Amino acid sequence: MVQDVCVSTPSPLAPVIPHDDTPEEIESRAELDLHLATGTLSGLAVQGLALDTDPPDLSGVNVFGTLFVGCRLPSAQFAADLVRRGAHVIPRFVEVPYPTMPSRLYNAEDLAAGFADGGFDGMYDTVVHDHFKAHGGAMPDIREALAQRLHDSGIDNALVEATADWIRRHGHASIVGVMGGHAELRGSLAYRLAATLGWRLARAGRLVITGGGPGVMEAANLGAYLAADDADTLTAAIDVLATAPDFRDHEPYTAAALEVRTKYPRDGAGGLSIPTWLYGHEPANLFAGQIAKYFSNAIREDTILRLARGGVVFAAGRAGTVQEIFQAATKTFYLTDGGSGPYIFLDARFWGGAIPGLLRDLLAASPSGDQSGLVHVTDDVAEAVRLLTQGGTG
Repeated sequence: MVQDVCVSTPSPLAPVIPHDDTPEEIESRAELDLHLATGTLSGLAVQGLALDTDPPDLSGVNVFGTLFVGCRLPSAQFAADLVRRGAHVIPRFVEVPYPTMPSRLYNAEDLAAGFADGGFDGMYDTVVHDHFKAHGGAMPDIREALAQRLHDSGIDNALVEATADWIRRHGHASIVGVMGGHAELRGSLAYRLAATLGWRLARAGRLVITGGGPGVMEAANLGAYLAADDADTLTAAIDVLATAPDFRDHEPYTAAALEVRTKYPRDGAGGLSIPTWLYGHEPANLFAGQIAKYFSNAIREDTILRLARGGVVFAAGRAGTVQEIFQAATKTFYLTDGGSGPYIFLDARFWGGAIPGLLRDLLAASPSGDQSGLVHVTDDVAEAVRLLTQGGTG
């Protein structure tokens, strides 16, 4: 197995077959075998495959310009031969507990793997966070930084594929963000309101996207997870979760989430979450159907707000939520990512008039015209959903 290969600029041994789009990705052995039958991998990207198991015969295959990234290779000689023939090889980092180049987004089973035998400390999500902290956290050493960036690049790519499919079928305005405090206790009024919000949005055909943490974020994904069920089922699920209300009690908190998932299995439901290992001390939100977990919090924050073209709900929250409000406002002010749906402040007493008022003043001066009408404050979940869905999903 190869850990490191020195990759140099290849010699022009064979012409690269041009592609109209970006390099096509090969993310399964079945896809690889289809391309091998044509005799060329030129210009393609082979991503995260275990090529050391039943190694493919590439001796007669054109690999000029092929990118092998995060793959398990059978030997250093195998890798060197690929480079000699014009391929680019970025091997996987075997010393890290996460994939070098993930080919798909995570799901709840991935993050919770190991919990049954090792408890919270033994689950994949915790193991990766502990590794992250041990290697410098947000300031990693150079090898760890490279491995993390490759991982996040794979998540970027998988997220583009997942959301492109949704947008193609439902329109970009059908993606709605839900932001809010991570410390909100399960079973509280704010938690139940956020769960009802997620439930109603998903039933209205919206993709609910959150920051993937506990509290309000978990509640919104939970509502989307049970969107095909009646409101009584959602209430019953919250009652189970409320037996372990505080995320700081890691073990029972995670166990309660897994209990609900076992009691109400809903494959693929729950919307999308985009968490980060920067906040890995918080237990994983296990109710999102797809989980794009990043090391880089800056990329994660920007991605959430870039995707939430259908609007954003800001439930009660503190510093992180306030940061997201004005980061979102910057995008709307300059229209850096296209149009934006409404900003809904859910909980008039909490938000008062200061932040919504400041936001209206800012958006009124947008170079693209007065955008202050996007800001709404309400205590009514039904009103919030109406504002978010009245424009259709185009």
